[in-house]
Amino acid sequence: MSSLGLTVGDTLVPGAHAFSRKHPMSCWLSTMLVVFAGGMLCNGLLGEPILAPLKNTGQLIVATVVWYVVFYTPFDIGYKAAKFLPIKLVCAAMKEVYRCKKVYDGVSHAAKLYPNAYIIMILIGTLKGNGAGFTKLFERLIRGVWTPTAMEFMQPSFPTKACIVASIIFVLDKKTDIISAPHALVYFGIVIFFVYFKLSSVLLGIHDPFVPFENLFCALFLGGIWDSLAKLLGRGGNKDEKVDAKKKD
Repeated sequence: MSSLGLTVGDTLVPGAHAFSRKHPMSCWLSTMLVVFAGGMLCNGLLGEPILAPLKNTGQLIVATVVWYVVFYTPFDIGYKAAKFLPIKLVCAAMKEVYRCKKVYDGVSHAAKLYPNAYIIMILIGTLKGNGAGFTKLFERLIRGVWTPTAMEFMQPSFPTKACIVASIIFVLDKKTDIISAPHALVYFGIVIFFVYFKLSSVLLGIHDPFVPFENLFCALFLGGIWDSLAKLLGRGGNKDEKVDAKKKD
């Protein structure tokens, strides 16, 4: 939860200190939305109480304590400690382990309600794993910031893509015989996948390893090659026309 608190703090920089002092309620609400976004989104889509994730008083208290430590400790000790690289790495790794659990819980819950709806399982698993990304627009709106282009559907982040991949693997493991490996091994492999790329992002700056594959897929199947050919042919046609015009002159 400390890394989620840092998420709100980082989006407020450089005015985080002044904003947290002037608008503590807004700051707290946006932080709680980031922390419990996945559960709220999934409950809303599945026809369950949206505020049900807040019924766990223990988690709510822990999230509030983390919020207070990040924003209100003297001399920003809490924020600076959370940004200290060794602590940041530990928090990031723990966050990804918990993200994997949320994806699996989302897929399992959707599978109980809709046993044969694979798309719903993948959707719920993705939203459960990275709900904060999909509520980014509303979370910022609570803080008085309007960013209509911050739509996860338009520019999906790496956590969203990773949650989609993890959801697909969990669905295949749960509902088909395509994956013959033991479930524990599949789960452990996905945890390693999440943790490895998160730490690579923090240490090496590798933010989205899916980009090369996306570019290749778009080029092959979403018109990239044909658009390039059309441009080349168009340039060739224009050159021929210019040559003919010069000859006539």
